[in-house]
Amino acid sequence: MSMAGNLRKVTGLDKVGSLRKVARLARRRPRVDLSHPARSPLGSSVVNCVTYRDGVRVQENGDLVDVVQRVRKRGGGFVWLGLHEPTDQEFAGIAELFALHPLAVEDAVEAHQRPKLERYDETLFAVFKTVCYVEHEKLTATSEVVNTGEIMVFVGQDFVITVRHGRHGSLGPLREELESNPEQLAKGPAAVLHAIADHVVDDYLSVTDSVQEDIDEVETDVFAENGARADPGRIYQLKRELLELKRAVVPLSRPLEDLATVQIRVVEPEIQAYFRDVSDHLLRAKEQIAAFDELLNSILQAHLAQVTVAQNEDMRKITAWAAIIAVPTMVCGVYGMNFDYMPELRWTFGYPLVLAVISVACVVLYRGFRRNGWL
Repeated sequence: MSMAGNLRKVTGLDKVGSLRKVARLARRRPRVDLSHPARSPLGSSVVNCVTYRDGVRVQENGDLVDVVQRVRKRGGGFVWLGLHEPTDQEFAGIAELFALHPLAVEDAVEAHQRPKLERYDETLFAVFKTVCYVEHEKLTATSEVVNTGEIMVFVGQDFVITVRHGRHGSLGPLREELESNPEQLAKGPAAVLHAIADHVVDDYLSVTDSVQEDIDEVETDVFAENGARADPGRIYQLKRELLELKRAVVPLSRPLEDLATVQIRVVEPEIQAYFRDVSDHLLRAKEQIAAFDELLNSILQAHLAQVTVAQNEDMRKITAWAAIIAVPTMVCGVYGMNFDYMPELRWTFGYPLVLAVISVACVVLYRGFRRNGWL
């Protein structure tokens, strides 16, 4: 009986089919995202479970408990168990087998945690916020730009447990990449933790590059000829999505700093150098996000200024035309009072003269306003 097939004994998964079918499914390592409704190849929250020795995948038979005992007895290897949105019942047996702290287990099951790093005796518990860019044909005031998820990682001397939440951030390709580099994987569970952190931070950089394209598009529209007519809702939407990205990136600084500098038993000094590199990449992402935030503030202020200028121009035009129209209105109002004794009232050319005076006055006012930029 394969180790993957016997996971149901630990997790209480009674819905798995025959042992032969489970073994066949467990050997598959799909590159697709293992998310709902398909869940995982094991038909439960368990995505994969593999034993590594000296950086090489080892085919183990027997119950998961027996496999873990053999790994601990032999030494030099570890178990990597991957889960996707497990329930309390599914995770209870695993937590008991690996002696995981109840508080960490609660955080891993409930999710919605800030990026952090906690130590419980000989076990590290790390939380990473995953992000992905949501493709869209055109940015609108309601477009979703950034989607977030979570990856929780339990790291011990001889095991790595990853718990993923969300419909993206599959670790299948990362596992394959690590398996293609046995020398790095042979450095133990801490190497897996570094690979996950590096993978998450690389996604941050990729998302920030995509968000920059949206910001450039909005900036171009705002500073176009009719920039005052641009939809300010798009700017606010980008700021909201940027805030979501900021919540994922900024809190991760302290955990990575601890992994890179603080002496932790399960993290060898050799691996700490790799975490310093990841921390540098995270700093770049933070700087980009801060720059984007400032740029969006500037774009918003520029748009508001353009709207104000456009409104002032409209008011000046309205005022100028009102002044021009006031001339014939005033003259007509005077001659409409029907007094018997009025200038040139009985003169043959009085009417044409009044029209000529009105026309000349209006033309003079129009040219004056035009010369001053009011029209």
